[in-house]
Amino acid sequence: MRQTALSILLAMTCLGFGASVSAESNTKPAAAADLTNRAALLSFTCAGCHGMDGASVGPASPTIAGLSPDTFTEAMQQFKKGERPSTIMGRIAKGYSDEEIELMAEYFSKQTFVPAKQEANTELVNKGKELHENYCAKCHEDGGTKDIDGSSILAGQWKPYLEMTLADFYSKEREAGKKMAAKLEDLQKDHGDDGVKALIEYYSSQQ
Repeated sequence: MRQTALSILLAMTCLGFGASVSAESNTKPAAAADLTNRAALLSFTCAGCHGMDGASVGPASPTIAGLSPDTFTEAMQQFKKGERPSTIMGRIAKGYSDEEIELMAEYFSKQTFVPAKQEANTELVNKGKELHENYCAKCHEDGGTKDIDGSSILAGQWKPYLEMTLADFYSKEREAGKKMAAKLEDLQKDHGDDGVKALIEYYSSQQ
């Protein structure tokens, strides 16, 4: 009799433990799903300018799908602190908490980059490719298709966006890193505005 009671007690204890583990394992996926849903909802607020899931359909806004979380977060923090020139992004970025920015950064990093469809001048593209290899390839690997160490994705971005971004760097409104600033200066000195134009044509032409 005593043995039977002990068996029942052990069985109840095991069931209790199992129920506890089961509840915990169910809670974790639910919490992860909540964060994913929240990130997706936050991403909708960007769709007006950057397109659904970060694939821009407008020439002045970059595609942000596929950016590394670090690149996205750094950009948003710079906008928030007024360290990067913008028309409205500075005001928009201030509306997000650091946690929300991190959620969006993770969300957009998991979306597929969609290159912009736009016309290209083949002669300029070929010249731009050569300039890319000579001045930019060390940091912007694989033709600028990869976002490595904050290099961002250049290939397939809208041409007007690339023009405005480079204009900001050349005017010093936006600070470039030391190596990048030196390369941009060399490019301008060696090839002038035509070289800059060719480089933009190359990046924007890639699909």
